[in-house]
Amino acid sequence: MASQQSSSQPDTTDVLRNATFTRSDVGAPSPDSAVTASDLLLGAYDPTKLHPMAGIEDKLDYLLLEDDKTSDLPGSGTAIPSRGWSDDLCYGTGTMYLSGLALGGLWGLREGSRKQLAVTNSRLRINAILNSVTRRGTFVGNSAGVLALVYNGINSSIDGIRGQHDLVGSMAAGALTGALYKSTAGVRPALVAATFMSGMAGVWSYVKRAV
Repeated sequence: MASQQSSSQPDTTDVLRNATFTRSDVGAPSPDSAVTASDLLLGAYDPTKLHPMAGIEDKLDYLLLEDDKTSDLPGSGTAIPSRGWSDDLCYGTGTMYLSGLALGGLWGLREGSRKQLAVTNSRLRINAILNSVTRRGTFVGNSAGVLALVYNGINSSIDGIRGQHDLVGSMAAGALTGALYKSTAGVRPALVAATFMSGMAGVWSYVKRAV
């Protein structure tokens, strides 16, 4: 019985020998248009065309970000362009902080080099200079950064309330900043600081417009 069933089934070897296979070339690129390694090496084919977004160009409008748009507040067109209060707050505070570190470092260098030591020693002299630079640099840098932070915040608030940026608003912001900074030292130091900061803010605002 088993021999009759095995003889009735076709032999797999005969099936494979008599089978034929065909390949469909529909949609397949022709060999002549295919990109080869020599085309890439010789520069005959533009590699930018391989990018998924190649050829889109200006069709995607949402990718055109307005990062370069400056502030449209009246009077804000000065020699230093700004995109708003955030630019003034970040760049102004950072610039003043770094400038304060540099000036305080020079002050500490001068103070440390002229400091009288009990024993004349190069290591002690270097140590005294480094201590003075660290103490004066951080003090002046932190003070300048805080003043710039408060000034830019008050100045932006005044400009937003008044709807314009001018010399009067800058001087008022400087006066409020100086008075607030020295408010704990008494009335007279607060007035002196307010006058000084107001004058510096006026000079800075005039220079930005004149340049």
